[in-house]
Amino acid sequence: MPAKKMPQPNGGIKCVVNTCHYYGSGDHCHADKIEVQSPNASTTEMTDCATFLPE
Repeated sequence: MPAKKMPQPNGGIKCVVNTCHYYGSGDHCHADKIEVQSPNASTTEMTDCATFLPE
């Protein structure tokens, strides 16, 4: 059975989390969409990528 092909990277999304399933070399995100959580966040540290999937 052939390996599942990753979608094309989202050029406007930079991701450096190389332990994520959607990470691609060159710090590209290959998820077809992302979800960022934490309503009412007031700092970067208060946000979270809900799309993260451990490799």
